[in-house]
Amino acid sequence: MCVIDISPTIETRRLTLRAPGMADAPRLARLMNDYDIAKMTSRVPHPYGLSDAEDFVALCQGADPRAGRNFLLDLEDEGVVGGLGFFTPPDGRLEVGYWIGREWQGRGLATEALSGALIWAARDWRRRYVVAGHFADNPASGQVLVKAGFLYTGEVKSLPSRARGEPADTRMMVWLA
Repeated sequence: MCVIDISPTIETRRLTLRAPGMADAPRLARLMNDYDIAKMTSRVPHPYGLSDAEDFVALCQGADPRAGRNFLLDLEDEGVVGGLGFFTPPDGRLEVGYWIGREWQGRGLATEALSGALIWAARDWRRRYVVAGHFADNPASGQVLVKAGFLYTGEVKSLPSRARGEPADTRMMVWLA
C-alpha cells in the first residue's frame, strides 16, 4: 500500500506557506537571482536561473517528508515573496532556513513565517528541537530567529555559502518546543 503525503499548508496572519510547484519556478528564479539574497544563504548559487528554480522544485517534490519540508511564502495579493525550509543535514539535527525577497524585507514576514512554521512543526510534525544559524554579517536574520524563540548556543561555525564561493562565520542557534 502506498501512502501519499499531502504537503501541509500553513496560514499566518498575512502569509500562506505552501509547497512549491513548477508554476512557481519563473518567479522563484527572478527573486533568488539577487546576489544580496543568495549570499545570505548557504545553498543558493549565484547566478540563479530558471533551471536552478526548476531543479529546486523537482527536488522538493521528490523529497522524503520525514526528513524535510519546503514552503514558499505567499503574501496576500502579492504572490510568492520568500521561502522557508526544514532539512536534515548529515548530523541528523533538523535545521531551518529562510529567505525573503528584497522588496518585502523589513516587514516582519520572515518572523511571521518562521513562527507559524515552528508551531506547525511542533504540533503536527512532532518536532521538538530545531537548529538554525545566521551568517555573522547578517544580524537581521539573527533578530528573526530570536523573535521566533531561538536561543544562541555560543557556537560559531564556518559554513559554506555557494553564492559567496567561500565559507562564512555562522552563529548557531537552537529552538526547543
